[in-house]
Amino acid sequence: MFTNVSDPIGAGFITSLARPGGNLTGVLQYEAGIVGKWLAMLKEIAPHLTRIALVGNPKTSGSAFDYFPRSAEVAAPPLAIKIVPTPVESVDADIDHAIESFAAAPNGGLVVPPDSTTIVRRDLVIALAARYRLPAVYPFRVFVDAGGLMCYGNDEIEPYRLAASYVDRILHGAKPSELPVQVPTNYKTVVNLKTAKALGLDVPPSLLVRADEVIE
Repeated sequence: MFTNVSDPIGAGFITSLARPGGNLTGVLQYEAGIVGKWLAMLKEIAPHLTRIALVGNPKTSGSAFDYFPRSAEVAAPPLAIKIVPTPVESVDADIDHAIESFAAAPNGGLVVPPDSTTIVRRDLVIALAARYRLPAVYPFRVFVDAGGLMCYGNDEIEPYRLAASYVDRILHGAKPSELPVQVPTNYKTVVNLKTAKALGLDVPPSLLVRADEVIE
């Protein structure tokens, strides 16, 4: 049983979401299409954006540079946005250099997909976004609590509840290969108004109305 996996097919865990095959099934962390929502949120709060960096470590998270970019490239053109894959290593100096290099050109923003490197070094990523005045959207509210601009992500408890229901079924005789991979359905938007003000952004009323929580 797996949880917190974005691309179980690409990782070789299963053969399809509907019929996993083998001895594994589980709960997706995010479907690839969620990146379209992240891009749209950035464009809504910062209409001037024309470039968005997808930031992640390809050595620790294949989803950051395989799974999400494919959907990002589809979602970006209608928003007049160019996607810029921005790989980082796990050392602070590399993250600093990568974001500084991206910020050298104007009208940029950041999308930070789920990635262990950026989660562990979230304070640095958030500080760099502030230093270079880059609007950013994150996958978890822990980033917003630490000073990030906004997040759109699933309820962090829900995947484990869904997984528990499958564990119960398997213990009662169900075959993992015949249990479709589940997808969380409860998503939340959190916006940090203090950070928006520091970046010189006016949060549109439409975004505030949709937000589940606003940090002031």
